[in-house]
Amino acid sequence: MEVEPHNRLIFQQMESTWKSDNELFAIVRRELFTAVVGDIMDQMGLQRQFLPPAIQPLREDMVVIGRAMTVLEADVVGASEYSGKAGGVMGRSFGLMLEALDDLKTNDVYLCTGASPTYALWGELMSTRARILGAAGAVVDGYSRDTDAILKMGFPTFSYGRYAQDQAPRGKVVDFRVPIEMGGVLIHDGDIVFGDIDGACIVPRAAEEEVMRRALEKARGEKLVRKAIEGGMSARMAFDTYGIM
Repeated sequence: MEVEPHNRLIFQQMESTWKSDNELFAIVRRELFTAVVGDIMDQMGLQRQFLPPAIQPLREDMVVIGRAMTVLEADVVGASEYSGKAGGVMGRSFGLMLEALDDLKTNDVYLCTGASPTYALWGELMSTRARILGAAGAVVDGYSRDTDAILKMGFPTFSYGRYAQDQAPRGKVVDFRVPIEMGGVLIHDGDIVFGDIDGACIVPRAAEEEVMRRALEKARGEKLVRKAIEGGMSARMAFDTYGIM
């Protein structure tokens, strides 16, 4: 990657390539925020990577960073209405939700869409199982419930907000670890999910190394710019010097 002269020093000071997801995610938690990651993706032509703005953390200090475990949900009328080819999945309580939950791996984020916003897609017992499996959090295109319990365990949960109505008679998971679309964002299993107080975004696996390297460069550069401005440098001089604003 060609580095502009005013950013070359910053780039040279960057850490060497991370050797694992754990190392990368620790760096992200320590130094990055969704706005700077989104800015870099915009520059790379990835301009539809933020999930709907209604999806927010249950508590403002919650941060989620991990790999998407994609889940597809569908509304149902009632289990007794389904038979034949669909009966295997649709005739079961929750469909494949329990299987999807049990398939979570370390650093996975349960990422669910497809349902209407009329019931909760995430709750306390799901959080408990996910935490035991080492999952990093849950991001759902709908509501969550059991809020007090989730907040007490501190499990990162992003949703439309709090709503107790249960999914059991209203929705079923029909598939998981498949491509999904959430608010116009195409998401593949294994893409990076990053969320904080400003919302949640998806970093495609194929672009993640460049996105994260450039985001770190920008975030570290912004710190230098802020110090320079605090020291009396004008906005124009700061931009001309660092190329960041």
